[in-house]
Order: sequence, then C-alpha cells, then structure tokens
Amino acid sequence: MKAARDSWVNPLLALALCAAAGAAFAWLRLPLPWMIGPLAAMACCNFAGAGLRAPRGGREVGQIVIGTALGLYFTPLVAREVISYWSLLLLAGLFAIALGAFAGWILSRAAGIDRTTAFFASVAGGAAEMTLLGERFGARPDHVALAQSLRILAVVIVVPFALTYSGARGDELFQATALPVSWGKLVLLLGIAALAALALNATGMPNAFMFGALAVVIALTIGELHLSSMPTAVSNMAQVLLGCALGARFQRRSLQSAPRFLGGVLLSVAIAMAVAAAFAAVLARLSGLPIASLILATAPGGIAEMCITAKVLQLGVPLVTAAHVTRVAVLITTTGPTYRAVQFWRTRFRSK
Repeated sequence: MKAARDSWVNPLLALALCAAAGAAFAWLRLPLPWMIGPLAAMACCNFAGAGLRAPRGGREVGQIVIGTALGLYFTPLVAREVISYWSLLLLAGLFAIALGAFAGWILSRAAGIDRTTAFFASVAGGAAEMTLLGERFGARPDHVALAQSLRILAVVIVVPFALTYSGARGDELFQATALPVSWGKLVLLLGIAALAALALNATGMPNAFMFGALAVVIALTIGELHLSSMPTAVSNMAQVLLGCALGARFQRRSLQSAPRFLGGVLLSVAIAMAVAAAFAAVLARLSGLPIASLILATAPGGIAEMCITAKVLQLGVPLVTAAHVTRVAVLITTTGPTYRAVQFWRTRFRSK
C-alpha cells in the first residue's frame, strides 16, 4: 500500500491546508490572502519536511481562471488607453532585462557563483523557461530554478503588503465591465478560455494557459461579446491553486543545500525591487500614471502573481497585465541574445 504522502491523499491534504490558510489570512484581513496564505502554508510545511504536493493541473486551472478574469477588464475604451502607452510598456520590458543582468551581477558577487547561473537565476522570466534556457548555456539548473521560485515568493509577499499598507490607489479608468454572474455563460466562457489555452500550450509557448485564456477573453471583451463576470469565490479558488503550486516548489533540502546562495538571492531580489520601484517612480512622473500601478507593472515578480495583486488591490489591472505580457515577450526574445552580448563584451574587455 502506498504511503499517504505518495498517494492522492497528499495533494488533497495540501489543498485543504491551502484553503484553510487562505480563509485564515482573509479573516485576519491580510493582503492577497487567498494566494499568500496557501503559499506560506505550503512553503512552511515543506520546509519542515512534510513533502506536500500541489494537485496535478491545479496551476494550469488557476491560470485559466485568472487569465479569464483579467481579460474582462479590456473594454474597447480601456484597450485604446492601454495601447496609447505602448512606448512606456516597451521601455518597461527592456528595463526588465537590464534589471535581470544587474541583479545577476549582484548575485554572483554575493553568493560566489558563476555569472552564467547568476544571470539566468535573476532574469524575471518564468522559472521553467529560465531554467531550461540557462542549462543550454551551462548554468546550474537547480540553482536557477530555486532562485526563480524564491524571487517570486519574496516579491509576492513584500509588494502586496507594501502597497496595501501605503494606502496605494490605482486609476478609476481601469475597471472591469460590470456584468451579472451567469453560471451557464461563465462555464461557456471558461470552456472557450480553456480551449484557447490548450491550443497555445500545444505550440510550446511559456505561460500558455494564462496567455491563451487572456487573449481570447480580451478579444471577446473588446468585441463587446459579454457573457458573465467572474465571481469572487471562483477567483479566490484560482488564487488558492496558484499559491499551492508555488509553495509546493520549496522543500527542506532547499534551505540546507546552499545557505550562502539563498542569502545572495534574497539580497539581489531586495535590491532589484528597490531599483524597480525607483524606475516606476520615474515612469509615473513622466506619464502621469499612478505610481502604485507602475510599481506592479515593473516589479520582478511572476505575471500571474503581479496581475492578481493588481486585481485584488484594484491597481490598474489592464496596464499591469499589458506591461507583464510585454515583459515576457521581451524576455523570451532577448534573454539569450543579451547573454551572448554580455559574454562577448566581457571577453573583449578581458583581452585588452
């Protein structure tokens, strides 16, 4: 007979724990409770050696729901407004790759690791994508994966708390269309989103489950084909699934394997968040947009996590979403060439 931790009981217990933690954080009125609560509970239990696993496919389902919810914000008026800031979005995307290179330099010095591993561990792309890409160039995949997960954990915990307790507010223009909840039409909407997500996933694109759902629902919303709004309870369930999946990445051996490396990651992430906030302040001054929305748009966190934060705190959801979609596109296309350019100039500088 399989041990409970190796059977279907394990993810079921993990999901129950995450739901309870989300409810507890919500009762305590803490920021982003339905994602941070499960994330913290899973990470703490696994650091203690519990070996909990997230439900298979849970992250993908969560991404489809969140992508659908975000797509409902892109009314024709909002879409035109977001497109008008295309140069700012592109600038923020280019800033992300520069910030990753800078954070990688800090990490290599603080942790004493090779610069290749440090670079791919610090670029704010998806954990899986940066791990695979880094491995091609000779980076240590275990260190890259751990650093990417720890970066998201740190940003998801720090940024929502900082924005919530600073009294940050977004732009009233960026609001979702007010629709009644129609459960039949909601099922249809989620079905359409899921089919688009599966189709995009078949192409091998990163974050396909979120991007596919987001793209098709944006198209429906811009076309003013209104089906249903997203109930808060369903959105909360998606956040629990995402928090559970993120927290499940951490194990006790993560803390034991490389303490200096972990300290270096936390230091580089802290500095990266500070630099990103300063850059957001400059963009806010130049564009007149709310600084809180731009902090989320430029924060070195995961796209799903930062967009959920924008949604829960009502901080310019379409702008933040568009900024992170642009960032992902920039990182996917430029991370490899940027690394080669850095290596070229480093080699040329040393030869002189």
